[in-house]
Amino acid sequence: MTTKYTIGVDYGTESGRAVLIDLSNGQELADHVTPYRHGVIDQYLPNTNIKLGHEWALQHPLDYVEVLTTSVPAVMKESGVDADDVIGIGVDFTACTMLPVDEEGQPLCLLAQYKDNPHSWVKLWKHHAAQDKANAINEMAEKRGEAFLPRYGGKISSEWMIAKVWQILDEAEDVYNRTDQFLEATDWIVSQMTGKIVKNSCTAGYKAIWHKREGYPSNEFFKALDPRLEHLTTTKLRGDIVPLGERAGGLLPEMAEKMGLNPGIAVAVGNVDAHAAVPAVGVTTPGKLVMAMGTSICHMLLGEKEQEVEGMCGVVEDGIIPGYLGYEAGQSAVGDIFAWFVKHGVPAATFDEAQEKGVNIHALLEEKASQLRPGESGLLALDWWNGNRSILVDTELSGMLLGYTLQTKPEEIYRALLEATAFGTRAIVDAFHGRGVEVHELYACGGLPQKNHLLMQIFADVTNREIKVAASKQTPALGAAMFASVAAGSEVGGYDSIEEAAKKMGRVKDETFKPIPEHVAIYEKLYQEYVTLHDYFGRGANDVMKRLKALKSIQHRPSSLLT
Repeated sequence: MTTKYTIGVDYGTESGRAVLIDLSNGQELADHVTPYRHGVIDQYLPNTNIKLGHEWALQHPLDYVEVLTTSVPAVMKESGVDADDVIGIGVDFTACTMLPVDEEGQPLCLLAQYKDNPHSWVKLWKHHAAQDKANAINEMAEKRGEAFLPRYGGKISSEWMIAKVWQILDEAEDVYNRTDQFLEATDWIVSQMTGKIVKNSCTAGYKAIWHKREGYPSNEFFKALDPRLEHLTTTKLRGDIVPLGERAGGLLPEMAEKMGLNPGIAVAVGNVDAHAAVPAVGVTTPGKLVMAMGTSICHMLLGEKEQEVEGMCGVVEDGIIPGYLGYEAGQSAVGDIFAWFVKHGVPAATFDEAQEKGVNIHALLEEKASQLRPGESGLLALDWWNGNRSILVDTELSGMLLGYTLQTKPEEIYRALLEATAFGTRAIVDAFHGRGVEVHELYACGGLPQKNHLLMQIFADVTNREIKVAASKQTPALGAAMFASVAAGSEVGGYDSIEEAAKKMGRVKDETFKPIPEHVAIYEKLYQEYVTLHDYFGRGANDVMKRLKALKSIQHRPSSLLT
């Protein structure tokens, strides 16, 4: 039988990437990146002098279409694969990235009467200007005892759908009223390929407070927030929500021509980038924690029953793998912490040494830190440089490094920061495990596991669990392509379930990281010290971090406002 292929398209913050995948083994035959022409819009609206407010982050929807019409033809050309052998396409996206559309599915920012209103544009995931709305949602949900709140670690994020929708209503009611539907960008780009709006269970569950058995929060809750929101979910968030791997529709002829593919091939429902990576490392059953590791970490775990776990960012049925509860947790800063230290804390002499040796500064610090034994530096850090996502869910917390002496060296600090991020993951693992959502082994994907072996060994030692690393460097795109193979089905050369696809296509490296017993024993002692500091500074015994931030905020105000 002729080998068949699918294409996965991974939409990131700055660019989109298409990857062509061999369905027989998951091998990547070609990939191509298209940078977004308009990038992240956070200063002025395109072609205007309209300045955006603080914490705004927008995008241009046509940049997403350009990825399809540029990167997909490029991978077809590079691979030499016949279009007759490509049976499907799937996408994953940063989330919550949302936009308002009219009755035709047209983004309002493309309409002349709305293009100068910032609220008509795509709100990128990191648009944080709706924080006051998120605060109000959380206060009202807690006051009413809403059952959904514990599923999200006790806090709904300003990044998510409802806070952003409410901001539009409050600040641009005409845009809200003109909106036929608010869509996740992943669902919108799928609609551009199929001509139909089909909503996926992943973004609905994790980002829009939807529950498979209970639906959205009640009309009464939305009315309590704002009477104008009472019927939001049955109007502007209406529509069926389907599991991942479902076929959203067939590729439209006009899009097929622009993409170099055959019309009618399967287009899978949309997905979220980190969540798509789970089957790409072969994980389709409980007990295996998948860490998408980069500037931050997203932790994903499958369960068979719904449990309330402290600090999780959501538990969604069919949210990651159909048929299971998908749990998500995370750390707000990981690679970002190491980058901060290199940028602001490493002396010139260390950079000179790296240059003399012809190595990257991170590689030199890793090499030097690898020569240290656990506990040798006498340092201990809290990994809260960007607040704590899980398990404390508190953006007001900040980082800490304890144990400096006049003999402290850069590599010792670097290792302490690596260890701190591992301790943060251990706290998440313990929270899951303690509530009966078992974690037996760890899987790692993303940029960090490919670059920093010391980090992965420390994670194995601190968690006392074996870690397997993704063989693919494009795990979200691979996962999207796998779901496309399921949307296509076995009759045309795909698969009938994501479990079947994962057995053939999900790949990890032969090399794994196993705990070193003597290191495990030392790290257990260090971790207990971490927990003491974690609880002391993070659970209210000493709110000095928040008092310092408050003082900092006061001092950053214009002098005329200071008293």
